[in-house]
Amino acid sequence: MTARPSVIALFAMLASAFPSVAWTQSASFERPPIDYLGADVHDRVAKLSGALEAGEIELAYDEEHGYLPAVLAALDVPADSQTLVFSKTSLQLHRISPRRPRALYFNDDVYVGWCQNGDVLEFAATDPQQGAIFYSLEQSSERPPRIVRDRGQCLSCHASSRTQGVPGYLVRSVHVDAAGYPMLGTSTYTTDHTSPFPERWGGWYVTGTHGEMRHMGNVISREEGREVVSDVDAGANRDTLEGLVNTNPYLSPHSDLVALMVLEHQTQMHNAIAAANYETREALHQSAQMNELLDRDPDTISDSATRRIDAAAERVLRHLLMVDEFPLTAEVAGTSGFAEGFTRRGVRDSEGRSLRDLDLRRRLFRHPCSYLIRSPAFAGLPDEVRSRILGRLVTILDGDDDTGDFDHLSRDDRVAVRAILDETHPEFAAAR
Repeated sequence: MTARPSVIALFAMLASAFPSVAWTQSASFERPPIDYLGADVHDRVAKLSGALEAGEIELAYDEEHGYLPAVLAALDVPADSQTLVFSKTSLQLHRISPRRPRALYFNDDVYVGWCQNGDVLEFAATDPQQGAIFYSLEQSSERPPRIVRDRGQCLSCHASSRTQGVPGYLVRSVHVDAAGYPMLGTSTYTTDHTSPFPERWGGWYVTGTHGEMRHMGNVISREEGREVVSDVDAGANRDTLEGLVNTNPYLSPHSDLVALMVLEHQTQMHNAIAAANYETREALHQSAQMNELLDRDPDTISDSATRRIDAAAERVLRHLLMVDEFPLTAEVAGTSGFAEGFTRRGVRDSEGRSLRDLDLRRRLFRHPCSYLIRSPAFAGLPDEVRSRILGRLVTILDGDDDTGDFDHLSRDDRVAVRAILDETHPEFAAAR
């Protein structure tokens, strides 16, 4: 079995896999027009922080979980979204192991991380303009609760090609040893809805059934000679985590398979939206500078800026319409009730259909268009890119696209998605 690496070796590994803090501090989003660290933010955690400081809300402290239950209630994050990750790949790595995994909870725009005996609660929240914003809350009853925004430390892992070049989110899958350390020199994956099942959830616990498909979850890897060996059959189709980990300290005994699949899609969908937001604002900013330099009409958008905005729109469309989604070869089912709660929150058309309807036999969603098209982040996109996305979406769903990029959508898919959006997304309906 692989020897446990030193902390220095671990951080060396992370540094080789992700940009350094120094790199992120010199990134373009640190400067105007983005001004990531300086601009005001209005995400859900920022609003909770303001309410706490103003004395408009109180958070009860729980002796076992600290502020976790109160925070989930205040942020409207369901406990059945719980997933458990035991790889040492986050801020409080000294608190994480296969015996004591980190719990992650989420809704459409907030992520909350909790560790047993952790020093802090960790938050990531989606601001409509600035994308992913990171915070912490000290787990202590000795002082009034205060939410503190991260000033760049989190960006050492959360601003790289794995997050589409902007401050963002990622679900990592790694081979881990018995202590939870990523095994040096082995494959590491950033997963989303396109990822093959066999590459998913290394270092995560997984409850749920998935037939003959296999994943990397629920198992410890080991070295045999020059090969890394994982008994993926032993980790497959687990209704409970009994025998793997004591779940009594957690709010739920589950690490739900469907929640993990939604989480994978949502994180990279959020990143694509934020990347389009940044790219458009930067393109327009540079175009305005050139207009002033060349004494052009201030409203002129240069050809290069137009091309950048068009490309950003296409990347969002590919995520929205689930291009290259991994086709399921067996039906999947979770264990926590997450799927039912997720679906129940959908806005429905006159035929009872919603973009939150799950398929789970062939693919993730019954109607292959992301529910995040109705999110504040999508609505917050600059008009120049949002109008392009909606216009192209009309073309694609009407069957008039000739790029071939969206041929995975059947006629029934296009008709259903178009009808749902016509009734539930006023801006889409206006674009038709």
